[in-house]
Amino acid sequence: MQIWKGATFQKRKLFLKTLLKYILQNQEEICRVASIDSGKPLVDAAFGEVMVTCEKIAWLIKEGEKHLRPEHRSSGAMMFYKAARVEYHPVGVVGAIVPWNYPFHNVFNPLTAALFAGNGLVIKVSEHASWSSQYYGRIISAALQAVGAPVDLVQIVTGYAEAGNALVTGGVDKVIFVGSTGVGRAVLSAAAHTLTPVVLELGGKDAFIVCDDADLSQASSYPCSLLTNHLCSLQLRLAVPTALRGAFQSCGQNCAGAERFLVQAPVFDRFVDAAVGVARRLRQGPALGDVPVDCGAMCMPGLADKVAHLVEEAVADGAKVLVGGHLVAHESGGQFYAPTVLVNVTPAMRIWREEVFGPVMVIVRFSDDDEAVRLANDCPFGLGSAVFSRSQRRANDIGRRLQAGMTSINDFATTYMCQSLPFGGVKESGFDRFAGIEGLRGLCVPKAVCEDRFPWLMRTDIPPLLQYPVGDAAFPFVCGLISMFYGLSLRDNLSGLCTVIACFLGVGKKASHKKSK
Repeated sequence: MQIWKGATFQKRKLFLKTLLKYILQNQEEICRVASIDSGKPLVDAAFGEVMVTCEKIAWLIKEGEKHLRPEHRSSGAMMFYKAARVEYHPVGVVGAIVPWNYPFHNVFNPLTAALFAGNGLVIKVSEHASWSSQYYGRIISAALQAVGAPVDLVQIVTGYAEAGNALVTGGVDKVIFVGSTGVGRAVLSAAAHTLTPVVLELGGKDAFIVCDDADLSQASSYPCSLLTNHLCSLQLRLAVPTALRGAFQSCGQNCAGAERFLVQAPVFDRFVDAAVGVARRLRQGPALGDVPVDCGAMCMPGLADKVAHLVEEAVADGAKVLVGGHLVAHESGGQFYAPTVLVNVTPAMRIWREEVFGPVMVIVRFSDDDEAVRLANDCPFGLGSAVFSRSQRRANDIGRRLQAGMTSINDFATTYMCQSLPFGGVKESGFDRFAGIEGLRGLCVPKAVCEDRFPWLMRTDIPPLLQYPVGDAAFPFVCGLISMFYGLSLRDNLSGLCTVIACFLGVGKKASHKKSK
C-alpha cells in the first residue's frame, strides 16, 4: 500500500494505459462475458460497459493529475503574507460494494479512480456477478504486474451480505456502495460503528420530461444510432428514440434509467403512438443467441415476477397497457419480461413511487411546466433527470427546479459520459458523489497547509501586547486590527488603524482604563 501511495502520476497513468490497451483489443470478449452474467445484449454492453469505462480512463489520464496536485488557495486579508494550499493524500484502502447490472464497469469504475488517487481497493462484487469478476480480476492483476505495482493492491471479494458487512467493518478507510436503498441503510449503519465515511449511490426513478415544443420529427425512424445523434450537434436530439433507449437499454436494469416519462398534452398522443410503434418491434431473447436482440433477460432471481406484479397492480388500479405487460416464456428458461408501455398511471400507484428496474415505460400527461416539475419531484428518489424542449432556456429553467443530482438537457444520461462531472443523487437516491473531480478528490484526504510566502522577509511575530501575559491594551488592539482589515468603509479602516497605533504607543491602555471607570 505504501509503495503505491508514493507512485508517481506517470506510473499511475501507465497502469491506466495498460488497462485501456487491453480493453480496446478485447472489447468483444469483455462484452460477451458481461452479457453472460447480466443478460444484456452486446450493443448495450458495448455502450454501458466498455464505452463509459474507456471514457473514464481517458479522462483520468488527461485531467486526473491536475485535480490531485496541490491546489493553491487565497490566504485572506490578514494573512496576506502567507501561502495557502490544499494537498490531496490517498485515504488508504477503499472498500467498494457494487451490483450485478454492469459487471465490468461496476468493477473498473471504482478501480480506476481509487488507484489513480493512490489507494488500494477491496471490491465486493454481487453474488450474481461472481463468475465474470474472476475474469476481470485476472485482467487487473496482469495490468498491475505489467507496471511493477503490487499485485495484491486490488482484492476482489465474492459472497453474500456477510462478506459485504465484513468489508464495511473490517478496517477500510472509505466505503463506496452502489445498490438498493434498503441495503444502503444497512451499510451506513454498519459503517457508523467505526466512523467510516460512506458514499451511497442508491436507487433511482428518473423523470424524462418532454415539452410541447420538443422535436418529435422523424420519431418513427427509430432505431437510430446514438452516436449519430451525438454527431448531429446542431440539431435537437430526437425525443422519442432517446426516450426508448432510456427506458429499454439493458432491459431497464439501470440505476439512472428513465422510469417516468412526463409528456405535455399537445404532443402526448404523438409521443405515445411513436413509442408504442417501436416497442412492438423490439426483439427479445437471450443476449448471445443466434439472432440479435434489443432486450435481453432479467438478471436477479424473481425480478421479472416483481415487475409483472407491479404492472398487474397498476392495471388493477386503472392503468392501461398499450404493449407488452406480460412475462415471456423462452426455451432457454431465462427470465424475460416483455418491453411494456403503460399509460393512465397516477402518483397514487405503487409503480409510480417504487423503482421498477425493468423494461417498463410509464408515460404520463402534464399540462404546463409547473405541473411537470411537481410530478417529477413527487418521488422519494432523485438521481437523474432529462428535459426536452426546443428552447434550451426553458429546458434549463425546468431542470433547475428538479430535485435530482443530475440533469441532461435534450438528451439522456449524458452527464455520465462527461466524466468530469460527479455522479450521485439526493433524497433516497443517496448522498456524496463518485466520478468526476468531486469523486476523485473524495478518494483523498484534503489536507490544509499554510506557510510563509516570504520567509526571508515577513513572518508571524506576536506583538508584545498579545504575548502572555497579555497587556492591558490587548483587547482594544485586537478590535482595532479587526476594524482595520474588515471595516466596510475607508473610515472604519482608518479608525481601526488609529486604534492599533494608539495601543502601540500606550494611549490605548489609558483609554481602556478610562472606559472601565
